[in-house]
Amino acid sequence: MDERDEQLWTDVDHYIGAHLGVDDPALDVTLTSSIEAGLPEIAVSPPQGKLLMLLAASIGARRILEIGTLGGYSTIWLARALPTDGELITCEYSSEHARVARQNVDAAGVGRLVDIRVGSALDTLPTLFGPFDLTFVDADKEHNADYFRWALTLSRPGSLIIIDNTVRGGAVVDASRTDPATEGTRALYAAVRDEPRVSATGIQTVGSKGYDGFVLARVLDA
Repeated sequence: MDERDEQLWTDVDHYIGAHLGVDDPALDVTLTSSIEAGLPEIAVSPPQGKLLMLLAASIGARRILEIGTLGGYSTIWLARALPTDGELITCEYSSEHARVARQNVDAAGVGRLVDIRVGSALDTLPTLFGPFDLTFVDADKEHNADYFRWALTLSRPGSLIIIDNTVRGGAVVDASRTDPATEGTRALYAAVRDEPRVSATGIQTVGSKGYDGFVLARVLDA
């Protein structure tokens, strides 16, 4: 991929942020503190974060499930869409990441809405009670199909399920790519395709995070 393209995508992300209220000092602090704590720089981009917030707000979400917390950047965006008596449960494997995320969500003023569950998400998910109005999945990609099935189990008709990083720079259609993350992404597409209880699409994206995309599914009425 041409470096000039990637720089252009980043510049456009910054332009969008400056014009449409995406840039936010509190969230900039979240990113900075996460980097300083040694967390990988793999949070969603600011425009993607605001998209999550707008989607949650558009359906009047009161309960949100997140799989993959990292430093809490997407968590904060999602929590901002909740009412004062809302709830966001987020699953994070790393206790260190969870510690940084707790500091960040508290500093951003949404800590009272956020419940961080530490441990393997596949161990945590069976202990939760639905329904959740929106689920955002951004964790280890090899288990994406499992996360999708759990998200569906914990949803209701009308709930949204969003799974991030589902294009992977085009690797999903490259037959030579057989790494666990890519194979897990293909398994996700197969699981969504074969699930009659959802209507779904996939969107390709470019921006400061490169070339990727997400799957968006709506749970159908019974």
